[in-house]
Amino acid sequence: MADLATIARPYAEAIFQSAKPADFASFIDQLNELAQLAALPEVAGLSNNPKVSATDLGKLLSGMMKTKLDSQVASFLSLVIQSHRLSAMPEIASQFEGMKNKSEGAAEVMITSAFPLEGSALIDLLSSLKKRFGGKELRPTIQVDPALIGGVRIQVGDEVMDSSVKAQLAQMQISLGA
Repeated sequence: MADLATIARPYAEAIFQSAKPADFASFIDQLNELAQLAALPEVAGLSNNPKVSATDLGKLLSGMMKTKLDSQVASFLSLVIQSHRLSAMPEIASQFEGMKNKSEGAAEVMITSAFPLEGSALIDLLSSLKKRFGGKELRPTIQVDPALIGGVRIQVGDEVMDSSVKAQLAQMQISLGA
């Protein structure tokens, strides 16, 4: 089976090209909500059930949404369902958000820390990351993971910087084992 990212790319590009920049935030919210619904095992079961029509599945998903679907997103959903690609919706939403960030010169950054990051520590970290990534606007998501013991793990796109104590101990274990 083809890689999910490869399957999702043309769909993400299609919805991105049809969206106006003013609609990006709304589309991301709707696509993310659809992605959450598509990830539910019950929905996956219905999408693979030949007794459930594409129209009925589309109506069901639209009805499950907390927000009203934009007409473009509703048409897009119909296309995805008819193409039997509902399982790719989480990746489609992710790629759409990446395209939006790229068009705005921004990047999502996932910061995982052993302890809560707040105030000046967070500002200093974001400032140094902004310099490292050529002045891009960074949109941080912060997670706390006590298993890191200390330090931080930072992911921006495909690039990962891991200065956690856990990673340093793992590297030390590899070095001592060699």
